[in-house]
Amino acid sequence: MSALKIAAAFSSLSAGKASAKSSEGLLLSATSQETAHLPFAALLIGTPDDLSALSVTADVGLYLVSERNILNKPLSDLTQDQYPKALGIFPMVASDELGAKAADDHWREKHAPLALSVHTAMTHYYQLNILHRFSGAAWDGLALCCFASEDDLRHKFYNSDAGKRSIAEDVQRFANTRQSPRRVIAEIKEG
Repeated sequence: MSALKIAAAFSSLSAGKASAKSSEGLLLSATSQETAHLPFAALLIGTPDDLSALSVTADVGLYLVSERNILNKPLSDLTQDQYPKALGIFPMVASDELGAKAADDHWREKHAPLALSVHTAMTHYYQLNILHRFSGAAWDGLALCCFASEDDLRHKFYNSDAGKRSIAEDVQRFANTRQSPRRVIAEIKEG
């Protein structure tokens, strides 16, 4: 199942928090105290009424996304006690050879089942396919790999060394790993 949403990325956590207050959605905030080295400090996902305000404050990027819930219920259907405690957010730039459409097909049809078999400690898994970029970084998708704790995310991300290799090899098939930014470890804050 998929749903259309807006994803807004901010370099400033305070700008993300301010935008979340006036929008319906979830704010995914980086857990790191220092965020200058990250692709973004906060990501707002929801269905805001005022895109023009977000286009000013979402300085990293503003996107129309199709949210695919691969594991667990859609983000907007979760109650606060069902929220994952830690999220690894992986911005993805499609492979030059495949292009955005074929890369998304591979991500959805081939990578998602592989991810479920290797990331066995994962509690929630979402793929945000970017359908339109209003502004900002030229990403093609955002993977949200969610865990019960940041410790699980950091230390139980893969179920084996062979699984780690298979994920790395598969990501090379559909993503441009040189252009795809580093992951952001985040937690959910309600908007």
